[in-house]
Amino acid sequence: MPLSPRPKYTPALRGRRVLITGAARGIGAGLADLLTAHGARVALAGLEPELLAEVAQRNHAPWRECDVSDPDAVDRAVEELVTELGGLDVVVANAGIAKQLPIIGGQPDVMEAHLRVNTLGVFYTLRAAGPHITHPGGYALATASLAAAVHLPLLGAYSASKAAVEAIGNTFRQEIKPTGAKVGVAYYSELATDMTSRGFDTVAGKKLTGGGTVSGVAPVEAGLRALERGIAKRSRRIAAPGWVPPVVPLRHVAQRVIELKPTPELEESLAIARTEQVDYTTAQPTTSRKAL
Repeated sequence: MPLSPRPKYTPALRGRRVLITGAARGIGAGLADLLTAHGARVALAGLEPELLAEVAQRNHAPWRECDVSDPDAVDRAVEELVTELGGLDVVVANAGIAKQLPIIGGQPDVMEAHLRVNTLGVFYTLRAAGPHITHPGGYALATASLAAAVHLPLLGAYSASKAAVEAIGNTFRQEIKPTGAKVGVAYYSELATDMTSRGFDTVAGKKLTGGGTVSGVAPVEAGLRALERGIAKRSRRIAAPGWVPPVVPLRHVAQRVIELKPTPELEESLAIARTEQVDYTTAQPTTSRKAL
């Protein structure tokens, strides 16, 4: 069931023209539904065209199938969608993937894929959409993760890519400040999305966590409510669930706490991960990309 909009945010969101990447499911799809309910006009980009078309249909939204790791495809999709919207006020660079990776014995292509999609995908999206949102009232949101601030075993590729997203967002904020536009960075812990369920549903992951996740799974609504509030306020930081906001500035303490926690199954988990065959949380195009 779609999340009901909170009326106090509607005046700031009604009529806003919003481009969302990674909008086929999860946070992206839920955000499209919620913003439309506020009276915003959304445009969608991502892979999985059948799912994307369903989200677009119920939101009366233009959409494009787009691999965010392809800069030409991103430039083309952004220009076409912005034209259909008649301009742009908000861009949410949300597309991303996850897959476990031990540092020793891990496959280089897994790290490279994370950097292409999660990091370069955000860069390409902000680069293309930036000229359209650099006006008073404009807003860009770079989707990082709590993994950008606190780093865990098996998530080296994901954490590295999201830490780079945080850096891109913080840099972009300074560069466009003179235009009146603002930039936020989003930090989520485990939310009840396909990315979380697929990312932790591995033999190595279950061995490491005892069958669950590191911090427990929060409802996806927690992330959507944070986004609803944050986009309306053009916040510099959006974090969910509720315990995450204080952790981000205290990252060094949180990291030390994580490292001191006993992990008796760590060595076995890493050994399993070196040979376990798992998929990315979103299937990637088979077309080869230029090496980083």
